[in-house]
Amino acid sequence: MARIAGIFYALDSAFGPCLYAVRRFVGLRDPAATAANVLAHAGLFKAGLVGNLIGVGTYIAVTALFYVIFKPVNRSVSLLAAFLSLAGCILIAVGTVFYISPLMMLGGVHVAGAFTAAQVQTMALTSFRLYGQFFTLSLVFFEFYCLLIGYMVLKSDFMPRILGAGMMLAGLSWLVYLSLASLHFVVPVILIGGIGELLLAGWMLVKGVDSERWNEQAASAASRLL
Repeated sequence: MARIAGIFYALDSAFGPCLYAVRRFVGLRDPAATAANVLAHAGLFKAGLVGNLIGVGTYIAVTALFYVIFKPVNRSVSLLAAFLSLAGCILIAVGTVFYISPLMMLGGVHVAGAFTAAQVQTMALTSFRLYGQFFTLSLVFFEFYCLLIGYMVLKSDFMPRILGAGMMLAGLSWLVYLSLASLHFVVPVILIGGIGELLLAGWMLVKGVDSERWNEQAASAASRLL
């Protein structure tokens, strides 16, 4: 189960860059330039849509598997973590509608017939901004998810505690990312957060968990409920 979670986590990490690849083509103060970029790089924007959908699907799988894996550590915390992660996934899924809408608007003949070119371009840019708001809000939930997963790794008997510290650092890095006003520091912060998550994904994929200790902790947790 842990290795399956590692596979899904690795897939999510692989398709995650699709979410950032299109950002350089969106000028938040230039609707006309953004519209031209969208039409010129339609294939890339469609790939971003696929990345969004795969990212949501794989992270839902990770969330479900992590809930089961970490339930012996603390059932309530594991359930809360799963809830936060699913909330973040839902936000991205809803935001994806606003992500793909500009491509439909700018390439739609019926839309062009009802509005001027400038109006369509402005609506497309507004849609991208709404997607950005949904994506940013989702990071708030994923931030606390990483912190809770890190906490449970630290409290577990079946995984190295350094992985828990890495996940907690990842959660804190997303908090810093959301609070930064300067884009100059965005890439280093993302790298710090990504390393913590990649380490956990890699360990799950290669090593899994110590099954004997997991069973012992699960039995102990079950006895406390009786």
